[in-house]
Amino acid sequence: MRIHQDENTAAPQCPFPDAYVGNALNTGLFDFVWVQFYNNPRSGDISNLEDGWKQWTSAIPAHKIFLGLPAAPQAAGSGFIPAADLNSQVLPAIKNSAKYGGVMLWSKYYDDLDGYSSSIKNDV
Repeated sequence: MRIHQDENTAAPQCPFPDAYVGNALNTGLFDFVWVQFYNNPRSGDISNLEDGWKQWTSAIPAHKIFLGLPAAPQAAGSGFIPAADLNSQVLPAIKNSAKYGGVMLWSKYYDDLDGYSSSIKNDV
């Protein structure tokens, strides 16, 4: 997917609604929202993540929502999901959402070290 200059994006924290951009997200002006499902109370627990995903995709009028995750355990304080769990449990539960856009990883540095994106790219 290619983001064009005239498309609006945001990367809020997972707790809903986001304290900083929650009101703006409700305007319907955002095309892509990259929700950070790490370093917050929903981090790491797959059922909490799925509940959070449902909340974001049903309440925010964005075209596509992306699942933001750390690319390695050391990339964030919490929220790392092993690639096998993401592929077998999380992605099958969220990919059927009409708003599913893909996965965002933090950060490229840790992805280069651990190869997380290579482990999930066929399932994303």
